[in-house]
Amino acid sequence: MPIRTLVRTRFTIWRALATAVVAILTAAFLTPSAAQAAAPRESRPVYSYAHAVRESVWVDTGLDEDGDGRSDRVAADIVRPAEPAREGRKVPVIMDASPYYSCCGRGNESQVKTYDSHGHVVQMPLFYDNYFVPRGYAFVGVDLAGTNRSDGCVDVGGRSDIQSAKAVVDWLNGRATAYTSRTGTTTVKATWTNGRTGMIGKSWDATIANGVAATGVKGLKTIVPISGISSWYDYYFAQGAPLYDGGPDELAGYVESDAAHAHCAAVQKELADGSPRSGDWTGLWNERDYVKDAANVRASVFLVHGMQDLNVRTKHFGQWWDALAKHGVDRKIWLSQTGHVDPFDYRRGAWVDTLHRWFDHELLGYDNGIDREPMADIERHPDQWVTSRVWPPQTTRTTVLHPAPGTKAGVGTLGLRPATGSESFTDDPKLSETDWAAHLTAPTPEKAGFLTAPLTHDLRLSGSSTVTVTATPTTTSAHLSAVLVDLGPDTIRDYADAAEGITTLGNRTCWGASTAGDSACFKETEAKTAKVDYTVFSRGWADLGHYASLTKGVPLTPGKAYTMTLRLAATDHVVPQGHRLALIIAGTDKDLIDPPSTKPTLTVALSGTTAGLPLVGGAAAFARATSGTTAAAPVPAALQGVRAPRVGRHVPQ
Repeated sequence: MPIRTLVRTRFTIWRALATAVVAILTAAFLTPSAAQAAAPRESRPVYSYAHAVRESVWVDTGLDEDGDGRSDRVAADIVRPAEPAREGRKVPVIMDASPYYSCCGRGNESQVKTYDSHGHVVQMPLFYDNYFVPRGYAFVGVDLAGTNRSDGCVDVGGRSDIQSAKAVVDWLNGRATAYTSRTGTTTVKATWTNGRTGMIGKSWDATIANGVAATGVKGLKTIVPISGISSWYDYYFAQGAPLYDGGPDELAGYVESDAAHAHCAAVQKELADGSPRSGDWTGLWNERDYVKDAANVRASVFLVHGMQDLNVRTKHFGQWWDALAKHGVDRKIWLSQTGHVDPFDYRRGAWVDTLHRWFDHELLGYDNGIDREPMADIERHPDQWVTSRVWPPQTTRTTVLHPAPGTKAGVGTLGLRPATGSESFTDDPKLSETDWAAHLTAPTPEKAGFLTAPLTHDLRLSGSSTVTVTATPTTTSAHLSAVLVDLGPDTIRDYADAAEGITTLGNRTCWGASTAGDSACFKETEAKTAKVDYTVFSRGWADLGHYASLTKGVPLTPGKAYTMTLRLAATDHVVPQGHRLALIIAGTDKDLIDPPSTKPTLTVALSGTTAGLPLVGGAAAFARATSGTTAAAPVPAALQGVRAPRVGRHVPQ
């Protein structure tokens, strides 16, 4: 085992030793009741939120991205309890660095920062300050460079974005300079904090937390990335196949301030030039790949993602989680049935409680037992959660399944035995995965489907799958899609709805203290569900022209066979007894990838086509689940699923 792993077990050894030493020394000098009282397990709301200190500082990033001849300064708005500083005690920090504090808002109610006449923050979006400041934490909301009140330019996950937040962590730990104004010379120190910082945020904010953690910055003790990007290439492309018709230059223009818009044309040109729509991997993408730097991560990670997130797709959390595990990073995970949704809006009470205990443990050092609880919480049905001691479970094994011809063209079988033969389909960019799955048991020209018999036992997939396809195209370009389907009736969250699995209600519940300008009360939500005949639960896409390398795609030779492995999105899904597991191989997945320049017919050689699935129990579990017979439910001519998923706005928000 590597030395790094030995010294960084699931929750680091020093914390347990420190807790034990404190307990022994305390017990030696105190009565049992006093000793118990001296070891807090939960921070309590004992400080005034109404009288909290509200201040703003501008931290020098050391960069000059906007080219004005002086170092860029990023604005950090601070809300902190006043009492600890007066008593000579220092507090930890919860920080959310975001590009959305003025342009677009945060949370289900799109809150933005508001300020008083002195420029001090009045409303800080979301509940973090309302809830945690009375409990002895400071909250810091950082405007990324080029947004709201910060200097510099938005560079979409690059050096400027990451340095925006890292510089603030450095300042909190006495290693960077901050000023009391955007242009003044009066400096200010963070004498009120012990420097222990936890970063949190959803989407782009979560992405910044990932990127800052990957720098290994000292003082960052934990991150809580919710639906975060781990590699920006994978936000725009799937192995060469374009996911959107725009690029990072457009995204920068979407969030930047008026000042940045006037001064950052050169940065936007660099973004456009470095992200060609060819899908080739460039140096720009390498800079924005945090997965490769996972070995630098010192912070623990509490990762949260919706398993039906088609904005920041679940490949992001899968590859990040695997890289963190490889390097022994302390970690925890929540996986919901939603799309791109914050857990505050689908499991509010449990989320606030769990987040509270996580920060208490990681930032205050309280021995509250969260490190001994199951690693994973997984939403199996709407509002029905299960836990997993580790994730993926230790018995998970990659199991190779083989598609085989069936009695009808384009409708084959899926099993453990290798097969021969071929299936063909013609790319139809007008159709999506819902069209393919709706006619899974019938021959249709745009897809090839492969199904197990109805299962005799439940079958659980936990982790990331791959599908290797050997295909011969008839044209010089071709895109591939591979999707995994649970064929059988169920009630699921309606992730294809505009709200991606929730309905916002009119009543409010309160989470922390309020002021006249910043309410801690937020609209309640409930699960929005759909009854379906099938569920698409994992997907992967690729451009066949990138079969040899992501660095450079090439034109295909019609009539020549190519082999490419598609990396499917991570998930945790149980295909229940009586349902069938299916694999679909097709071309363009409408609205989820862009079509190729041609409309090829592809002939898939089954002898060179396999699916590597992360099955709990491995091949033995698959053999057991597909042995014997079980009654098959009648299959309608057209199966009902959620509506075709669409990503209407290409913004990680």
